[in-house]
Amino acid sequence: MEQPEGFSHWQENKVCKPVKSLYGLKHAPKQWHEKFDNAMKECGFKINECDKCVYIKDTENGYVILCLYVDDIIFGAINDSLCKKFSKLMQGEFEMSMMGELNFFLGLQIKQCQEGIYISQSKYTKELLKKFGIEEGRTVSTPMATNVKIDKDEKGKSVDESKYRGMIGSLLYLTASRPDILHVVCLCAHFQSNPKESHMSVVKRIFRYLKGTIQYGLFYPKNEKFSLKGYSDSDYAGNIDDQKSTSGSCQFLGDCLVSWFSKKQNCVSLSTAEAEYISAAFCCTQLLWMKQTLADYKCSFENVPIFCDNISAINIAQNPVHHNRTKHIEIRYHFLRDYVSKRKIEISFVPSQDQLADIFTKPLSSETFASIRARLGIMHIE
Repeated sequence: MEQPEGFSHWQENKVCKPVKSLYGLKHAPKQWHEKFDNAMKECGFKINECDKCVYIKDTENGYVILCLYVDDIIFGAINDSLCKKFSKLMQGEFEMSMMGELNFFLGLQIKQCQEGIYISQSKYTKELLKKFGIEEGRTVSTPMATNVKIDKDEKGKSVDESKYRGMIGSLLYLTASRPDILHVVCLCAHFQSNPKESHMSVVKRIFRYLKGTIQYGLFYPKNEKFSLKGYSDSDYAGNIDDQKSTSGSCQFLGDCLVSWFSKKQNCVSLSTAEAEYISAAFCCTQLLWMKQTLADYKCSFENVPIFCDNISAINIAQNPVHHNRTKHIEIRYHFLRDYVSKRKIEISFVPSQDQLADIFTKPLSSETFASIRARLGIMHIE
């Protein structure tokens, strides 16, 4: 540590040690979390082993679940009496204000009703369209055309790098409630260092798609089904520049989409089966994490299904013997075989038309895109 510029003291190489944690100091977040953590443990809360910002308290009347994000807190319980009791407890421990029923959090709009919960970012979407001047013009039915292939376009005309990065960063935050644009946004994010006009045109198409679907968001229906399942898919050698494949996956709890990702694979796959096998391994890691998280709520799942539309990849996962055609695959992906043999994960075939993860790997036709979007629970919210 050093004395700040403009501060001089007769005792050189001496600094002051703060007695209290103040906003702006580097150690303030650590001190705040430590104080909050101790207070919650004294009140009987148990920290979630998979997420250190989630606390759970098991009472005779049910669970109280608390999520902490910096100094914003969301909590919930199965009845109002537990919520009121916890609210009184928190106001006694900290100086804080209660906002009532959750309807807005970190840019997310939450609407609770008898049918379920709606989560959207329509207000944020309108602000983005106004910020980047895309309020006028026609709308499109999909965020990316099926006949467009994006590459580095080294001979193309360069565009404003800071504006391009700002648009990509804004869209990435929007994917928290709009998984339908995740694939194309991640694809465009690869070219932030030297964006071209061809890349900017694809980004502008995303905004035109959003203009026509401002009120869309995720719907979580109230349902008694509580099963865990995942879908995995890949686009073999979809990247033009390095011939790497794209992995896509989504995980459901009952009929509710709770997790999704689209990611370019780290290595070049030699076959479609290998690309699908690697995608299934990615999906498996997420399902195992979700299983461990849900164990704190006394929810146990065995033989969690992963739906894949490639029979060869399924055979590789179910066969514990190494063959010449699979020995080059990195060892870290073969843990999927281990969990399949232990019957903790089950990999099953699903027809391509029912592969919901397809939307995270490649651009689709407007009919297929709309169908998968609806089945993911992304719909118009009034």
